[in-house]
Amino acid sequence: MRLVACNAAVHALGLAPGLPLADARVRVPDLAVADADPAADARLLARLADACDRYTPMVALDPPAGLTLDITGSAHVFGGETAMLTDLGRQTMRWGVEGQAAFADTPEAAQALARHADLPVTDEAGAIHALPIAGLRLDPETVTALRRAGLRTIGDLADRPTAPLAARFGTAATDALARLLGRADSRLTPRRSPPALRVDRRFAEPIARAEDALGVIGDLAREAAVTMDARGEGGRRFAVRLFRSDGATRDLAVETSLPTRDPALVLRLFGERIDGLADPIDPGFGFDLIRLAVPVLAPLAPAQLALDGGEARDGEMIALIDRLGTRMGRARFRRLVPRDTHIPEQRVRALPAVEACAPMPWGEPTPGEPPLRPLHLFDPPQPIEVTAEVPDGPPRCFHWRRTTHTIVRYEGPERIAAEWWRRADNAGLTRDYYRVEDTSGRRFWVFRNGLYREKDDPRWYMHGLFA
Repeated sequence: MRLVACNAAVHALGLAPGLPLADARVRVPDLAVADADPAADARLLARLADACDRYTPMVALDPPAGLTLDITGSAHVFGGETAMLTDLGRQTMRWGVEGQAAFADTPEAAQALARHADLPVTDEAGAIHALPIAGLRLDPETVTALRRAGLRTIGDLADRPTAPLAARFGTAATDALARLLGRADSRLTPRRSPPALRVDRRFAEPIARAEDALGVIGDLAREAAVTMDARGEGGRRFAVRLFRSDGATRDLAVETSLPTRDPALVLRLFGERIDGLADPIDPGFGFDLIRLAVPVLAPLAPAQLALDGGEARDGEMIALIDRLGTRMGRARFRRLVPRDTHIPEQRVRALPAVEACAPMPWGEPTPGEPPLRPLHLFDPPQPIEVTAEVPDGPPRCFHWRRTTHTIVRYEGPERIAAEWWRRADNAGLTRDYYRVEDTSGRRFWVFRNGLYREKDDPRWYMHGLFA
């Protein structure tokens, strides 16, 4: 049993992670310990990352116990880096978390300073050179080899030629050193991609009513609409994050079928979302920050209304679908989208209405001709027993659902081959389709799966019913 994490008070007593628990209890008999729970630590780190999103959207996890924030262009909102750090310290006290924070020009340098330097740092370059080589976060064997060679600090390595170091200790050591010193490109990978548009509203005194939060969302939607109008763009997804003063966050999102920048529509959808929540919003001690983000923007030109008002009616229908989808679930309402394929069961795809792209034109039937495809298709096609005069000839009668149907009229065959570039064992057979009518006037769409030169005993199937 060993220590894996210690708070500041334990560090002050000379204990550190890695020390056997028995030795630690000899030094501090009344030491309070708890079983390590890496999964719970990971969840806590994720919640802290969500809370730190109030400072910048560029938040990256540095497990097991670190976060890295890119505050470029964000510090001025809080009055500078020092003021931001003060606010972060005040927030962590509310969250019941102890931590250390450091500023640096590279992510690796900030991480190393926060873990190993005496904070606060006044001379960044000097503090980095004084760091122990453990700040490079290399494997234990390389660290031991460096120490045996008398290289104990970053400064001992910084001024030495790279080639001899790489030859003796490996390129991992020189690459880590280059990233820490800013000699090599070091990128930060945030947990979430920054949105295309983001507007915030901060409060000196937290607001504690959901109704007030909804009103702020409306103000943010109007502010975002001005920006989108200037760009000639609109959004199809709008996300709101509510930051509670105790560090908890709550996310809400709505989607629209077409790009929009109408604040009233966005506010109405968020109202529907809040009303339909199974777990109502709990303001706790209040929200001190509300953020509205538009993840993706799309071109949106002003609409030209027709004299008959057709576009207006279409807009009302789209708005109705958006509202129902927000309240009842995005997958409950679907739009049929045609696909460019000749396989009947793959010609149409049902997508959630908010995901479907702009309406695509459907093929017009030939005037005076019966429909080529039935309105109802069976999935999968249902097997039938067919009697034909010749093996490759049209069906004369078939037995389906315990009923025998005698065919009086037929049209076909319409031969449909498989997509050879996607051919599988059974999907590669040629189909011969027939439109047939029985003695009662009912019309069916049947096919023979395979030719006799492709298969010894092709089977027949019922694929659809005509109205």
